[in-house]
Amino acid sequence: MAGNAVDSRTVELNWYKNHYRGHLPQLTFRSAVMGGLLGAVMSLTNLYIGLKTGWGFGVAITACVLSWVIWKGARKMKLAKTDMTVLENNAMQSVASSAGYSTGGTLVSAIAAFLIVNGVHISYGLLTLWIFFLAVLGVTMAIPMKRQMINIERLRFPSGIAAGMTLRSLHHDYDHNPALGKPVADLVEGEDEMADTSDLEGALDTEAASKSARNLFIGGGLGAFVTIFRDGFAMLSEIGAPWKPFHLIREAYPIFGTNALNYTVGLEGSLLLVGGGMLMGLRVAASVMLGAIINWVILVPWMYNLGVIEALNFRTMVSWSLWGGAACMVTSGLLAFAFQWKAVVRAFSGLKDLIKKRPASEDDELEGWIRKVEVPSSWLMTGLLAGGIGVMAVAKVAFGMPLWQSLLAIVLSFFLALVACRTTGETDTSPIGAMGKVMQLAYGAIAPGKTNINLMAANITAGVADSSSALLIDLKSGYILGGNPRKQFLAQFIGIFIGTAVTVPSFYLLVPDASALGTDQWPAPAAQVWAGVARLLAKGLESLHPTAQIALVIGGLVGIILVLLQRYLPQKARVWVPSPLGLGLAFTFHFWYALSMFIGGLISYFVAKRDPKAESTFTVPMASGLIAGESLMGIFIILLPLLFGFLAG
Repeated sequence: MAGNAVDSRTVELNWYKNHYRGHLPQLTFRSAVMGGLLGAVMSLTNLYIGLKTGWGFGVAITACVLSWVIWKGARKMKLAKTDMTVLENNAMQSVASSAGYSTGGTLVSAIAAFLIVNGVHISYGLLTLWIFFLAVLGVTMAIPMKRQMINIERLRFPSGIAAGMTLRSLHHDYDHNPALGKPVADLVEGEDEMADTSDLEGALDTEAASKSARNLFIGGGLGAFVTIFRDGFAMLSEIGAPWKPFHLIREAYPIFGTNALNYTVGLEGSLLLVGGGMLMGLRVAASVMLGAIINWVILVPWMYNLGVIEALNFRTMVSWSLWGGAACMVTSGLLAFAFQWKAVVRAFSGLKDLIKKRPASEDDELEGWIRKVEVPSSWLMTGLLAGGIGVMAVAKVAFGMPLWQSLLAIVLSFFLALVACRTTGETDTSPIGAMGKVMQLAYGAIAPGKTNINLMAANITAGVADSSSALLIDLKSGYILGGNPRKQFLAQFIGIFIGTAVTVPSFYLLVPDASALGTDQWPAPAAQVWAGVARLLAKGLESLHPTAQIALVIGGLVGIILVLLQRYLPQKARVWVPSPLGLGLAFTFHFWYALSMFIGGLISYFVAKRDPKAESTFTVPMASGLIAGESLMGIFIILLPLLFGFLAG
């Protein structure tokens, strides 16, 4: 067994003695403030794009680069006396990641689905507590996993490695030896613990970071410019400017004809999802385009002509089309997860290592380091009790979930989060959607007919797994740089407060009622799928139109077939297999969204063909800028009239 090649005690002591740098400033007031500000901004962008597309994008590297640029500017303007240390910047990105990623995902999926199903919002106070306690529970559950997966097994967590090495390059932190040892499972007996150079992919040197920052700001400017000229003048008219509403850039253009535009087949006046397509890559973006052609060009017009779809508005059309797409995404996600059974087995076989106590006589030195550096068990118990009791109380009051069912959901969530975190560590992909669907299926049997309980039990799992995997990605970057895990945990905890404080009120303002969802402005595809699965499990297949039932079966089979083809075809042929996630996703939002993604995928492909190294300096920062610029300006344009109305009233 490869796991026997290196003694775990030796691995841990080596890091504490040769890599740990507890003497450097880490979680300081300025790093917390900077991280909070960036996290607040990025939480809004993820909320915006989540309501648009159901996707969320990681913020760690973007936060690192932005913080470095902003602080350098502050130094030049004499507004700051000293540079941030590399570990201060690392703590900063932990705050930003937690604020930007750990709270908004729940709002655009399960909470928006609750609104669709029930037609009314959860009260502000209860929703705030729900989001906060879920994030606390998820971050806390990551504590025991950290030592096993990062300290002992040294799983890769590639996004964490990229963030850590980017920080190392930005700060010229070359005197410190980064902790880049191979995963222990990859070592063979007698092999030296050398750094795996493939782990350095994704890191930026200073020149590349400057170019990346420049493209990030250019992309942000372009995104904001397009949004202003599309929506800004109408907004100014709304708040009292002396002209009639007009749009220099239209929401959509009928490039395929006016009749086609009735089926959303056109070109949108937006760059947001061009950026999204650039980040997805050509395979996924082309899969989305293929799905959009099948759905919006062929199936939806066919169903309308048959009278199955009664009206040509997006809400009516997508209420039929989402079933085939949802089935494709669910079956492919569950099957792909099942094929990762070895990671599941390793996750559960590692449970004994999470809880066993070594004899003190054997591990005195190691236990001393652990007590000094790692998050203490008292924090774990406090977080589990506070988060668990809080989740159970809100579930009872807000959703009518019996205490035993919410407790069971929390217990099951630990095991599913364990699997999700290990999968993230090995593949850099967290199967949050699949985890949620497993719980929806389980609670379809435990609480049949209870739609709200079904949604919120799955929400517990998805929220916990999301927060846990996000924290471990951050802790991996800290592990590489020699950071203190306690301080990173506190940084994540600070981010939870900020993310909750920003995203919850913003969600109410952006989505004032259920009629806002499933519209051209907020298609909310993730919420549509969550709500659809919950309704299906509650009411049964007979509640669907017969053609939707057929689409459900065909979509499920297509998802299974595509996963099997991707797994068993020769390597050269796999590139031509569509992504089932992309294919299914296209059935839940407009055709013009898919076209924008495809254009973005083409841009990333041709840029990579011209310069393979341009992904980190052009594609990712430009795409991130387009997304951030349009999202933030879009939110500003939506909220400004509300602010004027509040001040006037």
